[in-house]
Amino acid sequence: MPQDPTERRVVVTAPPRRTTRAYGYYRPRTEIDEQTTLGHTYVRSLMRSQLRAALTGFAVLALLVGPLPLVFAAAADGRLEWAVLGFGLYAPLVLLARWYVRRAERNERDFVRLVEDR
Repeated sequence: MPQDPTERRVVVTAPPRRTTRAYGYYRPRTEIDEQTTLGHTYVRSLMRSQLRAALTGFAVLALLVGPLPLVFAAAADGRLEWAVLGFGLYAPLVLLARWYVRRAERNERDFVRLVEDR
């Protein structure tokens, strides 16, 4: 038994409150927030995939709308122009827009899954 009360030992059995990060462990969200080179690479990959989807959509749109002046010049009837614009162009534009929105959302979902902490 200790004779001096200042010589008592204290035993701590609880786990430490602060944990140190393991070597080589990184959090992508932190990397993005701190604007490190790795975070910049993550954001650049998202932007590149979004740009690829936008350019693909634009190319399809250009191929769909580009030849229309030639079609209209070849046709002398005014009804054909409205039929082409109303039925031949509206449905593909809606489908293209739906494809683009789904592609952009999938790109963002993949990006969130990449940087999400598990």
